[in-house]
Amino acid sequence: MKALRAFAPASIGNVSLGFDVLGAALAPVDGTRLGDEVEIKAAEHFSLDVLGPFAHKLPGDADSNIVTKCYHYFCEQMEKAGKPTSPVALTLHKNLPIGSGLGSSASSIVAAFAALNAYFGNPYDEDTLLFMMGELEGQISGSVHYDNVAPCYLGGMTLMTGAAAPLTLSLPLNKDWYYAICYSGISVSTSAARDILPKQVDMATALTFGRQLGVFVHALHAGDFSLAASVMKDVIAEPYRKSLLPGFDDARVYSEQAGALAFGISGSGPTVFAVCPTKEQADDVAEYLTKHYIQNEDGFSHVCQIPTQGTLVTDVNVTDI
Repeated sequence: MKALRAFAPASIGNVSLGFDVLGAALAPVDGTRLGDEVEIKAAEHFSLDVLGPFAHKLPGDADSNIVTKCYHYFCEQMEKAGKPTSPVALTLHKNLPIGSGLGSSASSIVAAFAALNAYFGNPYDEDTLLFMMGELEGQISGSVHYDNVAPCYLGGMTLMTGAAAPLTLSLPLNKDWYYAICYSGISVSTSAARDILPKQVDMATALTFGRQLGVFVHALHAGDFSLAASVMKDVIAEPYRKSLLPGFDDARVYSEQAGALAFGISGSGPTVFAVCPTKEQADDVAEYLTKHYIQNEDGFSHVCQIPTQGTLVTDVNVTDI
C-alpha cells in the first residue's frame, strides 16, 4: 500500500518591506525540522488524526480542521475535472504554533495539498496548487494572499506577481545571511493583526513602500546585498503591530547593536527575525531573544537560513503511520 509524508517548512511573511507580496522559507541550521507534516495512506473512510506539540491548540473536531477542508476542496476540484479520488487517512503533525507568525496555517495547508497531489498522481501543476493553497489560507486569514504558502511550497524567497500565472517569482538569495528568529510564545491572530492596520496609507508611505520593494528586488539581482539590507524596513504594518509584541523595541535595539542588518516582525507576529551577516552574530541575537523576548514555555528561538528546498514529499512504510 502506498503511503506518503509531506513536510512543509515554516516561513516569514512580508519580510518587513514586502507586505503581502514577499515571503521566505525558513530552515534551522542545526537541522531541526521547523514545519508541519502530513502523512497520507489508503483507507476505507476518510479520517484525520492530529499529533504533535501544538495539536492541543487546534479544535478537537476533525471536521473543523483546515486539513480536512483541504481534502474536501481537493476532491471537489478533482471531481469537476473528471478525475478519480478515493478515501484516505491523513495524519497532521502540528509542529508549528498557531498564531505565531511562522506561517503555521500555511504549513498545514501546503503539506496537505502536496501530500494529496502526490498521492493521486500529481494531477495539478505548481500554479494550480498554489491557487488552491491560497484559497484555503484565505478562509483562515480573511483574505487570499500567498506570502506564506508560496515560499513554504517552493522554498527560497518569493515575490507575488498578482497574475494568475506565474503566481510567484523566485528571488536570488544571499547564502551568507543568517536569520535569528524567535517566537515569544503568545498568539497573534492574522485577522486581528490585520484589523489593527489603517484601511488606507498616505501618499508618502505608499511611495516609500514601492521604492523600497523596487530597490530590494534590484539589489538582490545585482548582488548588492548591503543595499538590499538597507531597505528592509516595514513602513506599512510594523508601526501598528509592534504594540501587540511585548519587548519588541528592546529586541530591535539589541539586535542592531549586535550587528544585525535588519530586524522585523515575521508575518503578523509575534515571531521576530533579525538578519545577520554571520552565524556568530545570529547566535548572539538568538540568545538575547531567548532570554528577553520569550514570554512563556511555548516560545523558542532558532538560527535559520532560507532553504532552496520547499515542501518535501517522501515515501514511507505504511506500517510506520
